[in-house]
Amino acid sequence: MPIYQLTDQIAFPPIEGAEEGIVAVGGDLSTERLELAYQSGIFPWFSECDPIVWWSPDPRYVLYPEKLKVSKSMKQVLRKNDFRVTFNKDFEQVIDNCRKIVREGQNDTWITTGMKKAYIELHKKGLAISVEVWQNNELVGGLYGIDMGNVFCGESMFAKVSNASKVGFITFVKAFQKKGGEIIDCQVYTSHLASLGAEEIDREAFMTYLEK
Repeated sequence: MPIYQLTDQIAFPPIEGAEEGIVAVGGDLSTERLELAYQSGIFPWFSECDPIVWWSPDPRYVLYPEKLKVSKSMKQVLRKNDFRVTFNKDFEQVIDNCRKIVREGQNDTWITTGMKKAYIELHKKGLAISVEVWQNNELVGGLYGIDMGNVFCGESMFAKVSNASKVGFITFVKAFQKKGGEIIDCQVYTSHLASLGAEEIDREAFMTYLEK
């Protein structure tokens, strides 16, 4: 079955027709299209020289805030207060670090120049948010994603020192739960997120949260 090719029209095909998680290719990274994508359970993920690829995997990898796992060692790290966590203090530096960080098994980054620019625009609109982790006034970790109210769609995180990204994520999850957040979209499996309590659910179940 051919993969759906997007046009200039701001629209997506039904996610039920996704081929191995791929909903469509092409289109652009305009604020309007990205907003519609996240509202529809879709996100972009592609490399610099490739066309834009739009995904909606089934199953979906998520974290329920109430199921967050904090190990004994992490509880000790949090009690030491070696890190300071802020929200939306330096979105551009967070996404830039996520883009540049070297990751095991990856030769390049999926956060292209166009992606960075697009998400900075989403941040200006209040849709994309960042979490910063500081140590001795230096940014050593953080994450960013899209705030859909009861759903947070995590995009990327980075750490320059051990435990920095975990401290930021745990702090964010607790704050998100406190404000009434119901589910955190982690998109696809990573061992890092699995250790924090993330799990697979079917796409239809995930969509019920977005439809609220």
